[in-house]
Amino acid sequence: MLAKIILNSIFKNKIQKFLAFLTCFLATLLLCIMLNITLSIGNEVTEQLKSYGSNILVLPKGSNLNIEIGNEIYEPLKNKNYLEEKNLYMIKDIYWRNNITALAPFLDGKIIIKNNNKTMKTLLYGTYFSKAIKIKDDDDFVTGIQTLYPYLKVEGNWAKDDSNEIMLGEDLAKNSKFKIGENITLIGENNISKEVKIVGILLHTNPKMSNKIIAPLHLAQELLDKQGLYSSAEVRAFTIPESALSEKVRRLGEEKLDQVEYDKWYCSAYVGSIASQIKDGLPGSDVKVLNAISDAQNLIVKKIQSLMSITCIICIIISSIAISSLMNSEIHRRKREIGLLKVLGADTFQIYLIFSSENLIVAFIAAIFGFIFGIGISEIISLNIFGYFIDIAFIALPLSLVFAGLIAIIGCLIPIRHISNLSPVEVLYGK
Repeated sequence: MLAKIILNSIFKNKIQKFLAFLTCFLATLLLCIMLNITLSIGNEVTEQLKSYGSNILVLPKGSNLNIEIGNEIYEPLKNKNYLEEKNLYMIKDIYWRNNITALAPFLDGKIIIKNNNKTMKTLLYGTYFSKAIKIKDDDDFVTGIQTLYPYLKVEGNWAKDDSNEIMLGEDLAKNSKFKIGENITLIGENNISKEVKIVGILLHTNPKMSNKIIAPLHLAQELLDKQGLYSSAEVRAFTIPESALSEKVRRLGEEKLDQVEYDKWYCSAYVGSIASQIKDGLPGSDVKVLNAISDAQNLIVKKIQSLMSITCIICIIISSIAISSLMNSEIHRRKREIGLLKVLGADTFQIYLIFSSENLIVAFIAAIFGFIFGIGISEIISLNIFGYFIDIAFIALPLSLVFAGLIAIIGCLIPIRHISNLSPVEVLYGK
C-alpha cells in the first residue's frame, strides 16, 4: 500500500518531482566534479611530493650531522658513531613496514683520486643503488637511491652494488673532466687503494651528492676502513596527514600524552610515529623527521578539505531550501490527501515518511545521474586544463548518494510543521 502511494505520487506529480530531481542532480553534479578533480589532483601532488626523496633520517645515537665546505668534511664530534649494516633490515621490520616504500644507507668520507700521475682530493659517498635486503618472514626488499630519488637522471649506466663501478656527481664530472668508461684509482684510509671504473654521471642530484663520487656501499666501506658500517640512512614512508594529536606530539613530545592518546598516535601512520618505531626497533639509532615534504602534503590536503567542506555546506543549504519550497507547495496541493490519511489513523510522522520517501527515491536517482555526468564533465575540464584525463574517484558515488539523501531529509524537515497543523475536518470540507 505504502509503495503504491509513493509510486503514484512520483508519476502523477511529474513537474514537481522533475524540479526536485533537477535540484539534487545539480547539487550532486557540482559535488562530483569537485571531488573528482580535487581528489585526483591531490593524489597527483602527493605522488610528486613523495618523489622528492625521504621524509625520515636515521642517524647513530648521539651523532651530529657533518658540515661540508668545498671538498672538506668537518665533524663536530671527534669520535663519530656508526650503525651496523647487518641491522638495516630492522627498519622494514616495524609495525608500519608496508608504509616504508624506499630506504638507502649512506657512508661518506674523504679519499684521493689518482690518475695519470695526477692526484686530487674529493669526497666519497657510499650507498645502495638498487639492492635486495633480506627481510624476516617476508620477500626481499629491493631498494636504494634509484627508488629513493626517482627524479635522478643518469648519463651512462647505473653502477652495480656488488662491483667496483662508481658514478660521479654532476659538478664533480664537470670540474674533474673524468669521462664515462675511464678507470681511476681511489686511495682511502690507511692507503687502501682500489681501481674502479666510471660507468655513469648522476644528474639533478642534491648538493650533498653533486660534488662527490657515488660508490657501492661495500666499496666505500673498504676504502674508508669501515667494514659493515654506515653513517646515516634515509627512509621514505607513506604517511597520513598530520592532525591535532600529531602536532601536539611535535610541540610537546610523546611523553606528554596520556595512555589513550599515546596508543592512538603510535598506531596511526603519522610520520612521527613511524620515526619513533624505527628508533625503537633499530639498535643505537636516533631518528629525525624531515618535515618539509610532510608539511607541504598536509597543507595541500587541508586546503582541499576546507574547499570541499565549504562547497558541500553551501550546496546542502541551497538545495535543502529549494526542496523545502517544493514540499510546501506539494503539501498545499495534497492537503485533502493528508486530511484523509489522518482520518484513517496516520500520524504526522507516518505522513512525513511518505513525503520524504518520495523525495529520497528521486534524490538517489538524481545522485546517480549527477555522478555519471559529473565524472564526464570533470574529465573534459581536466583534458582542457591539464591536457590529460585524470583517474576516476569512485568514492564520489557513495558520497553523492549520502549528499542527496541529506538534501532530501533536511528539505522535508521544515514542511513537517505544516503537516501537523492541518486539521482533517477543515481540509476535507475545503476550508
